[in-house]
Amino acid sequence: MAINKAMRAALSILSYPEIDVKKTYLVERELHKLLAHRRKNPALYRVWEYPVSNGGHQVPVRVFKPAEAVGPAVLVFFHGGGWVTGTVDSYDGVCADMAAMTGCTVASVDYRLAPEHRFPAAPEDCYAAAREVFRNAGLLGVRREDLVLIGDSAGGNLAAAVSLMARDRGEFLPRRQILIYPALAGDHSESSPYPSVRENGTGYLLTAKRVRDFLDLYRSSDDDLTNPYFAPLSADSLAAQPDTLIITAQYCPLRDEGEAYGQRLREAGGYAETHRIPDALHGYFSLPARFALVKQTYEIINRFLERSV
Repeated sequence: MAINKAMRAALSILSYPEIDVKKTYLVERELHKLLAHRRKNPALYRVWEYPVSNGGHQVPVRVFKPAEAVGPAVLVFFHGGGWVTGTVDSYDGVCADMAAMTGCTVASVDYRLAPEHRFPAAPEDCYAAAREVFRNAGLLGVRREDLVLIGDSAGGNLAAAVSLMARDRGEFLPRRQILIYPALAGDHSESSPYPSVRENGTGYLLTAKRVRDFLDLYRSSDDDLTNPYFAPLSADSLAAQPDTLIITAQYCPLRDEGEAYGQRLREAGGYAETHRIPDALHGYFSLPARFALVKQTYEIINRFLERSV
């Protein structure tokens, strides 16, 4: 249903624009830890840790395998949190639901966070994890071509970046990717070419200022803003990319850049579906699967997965 006046007032308070993420991100991480919980149902799935080597350090990967894995893929999942606050623990519930709702094995990647580890640490960790799953897909009971990259928000950015990196490096190439309200542009100021930055940039939980703060914490230099692995919309070409499903939220400042990415993929000759979820806010996908908007999203995801078998 549409957002009424009372809800708008509450959202305005919760979206107070002056909060400085650069000063509060450590507190936010602790809150994520306190709120994190696995939606436990051991009859439905198994969970184990699968560390992946990336140079001199290990990238933790948590695998959720449904007891009856009937889904057509392994979903390599990159969590949101602005490259700064999310963790594999805080997304346990999301990944458990994802395994249950799709019937697919989910491999959740715990990439390094900014500002301690700035760009390109996160995409390099995600690339290493995806490459490892691709090379050893049989261990998870699927074919190499059944690898699907998926992420929400900053994780959607990382999924798109990994697909570009895979194309450019030639070591592997996923056949499909799913981007859920992804952050794909480098400019979220008033001069952004995407109207949703201004239309939804205040009053809807995720503010444009918060996005800019996250990007400031994530980037290593101003040059990153036009690096396609940092801001995939800045890529000169989006040719030779995976079949793509993009899901946007009506009241999200990132809405239009996600939809623009789908259009550019199609113009480059690729397959891209774009679905805008009505009345949805950024972050809704983290709600339990019983919520109508989340159910609707999984229906779209499952149709995409079934189509691509």
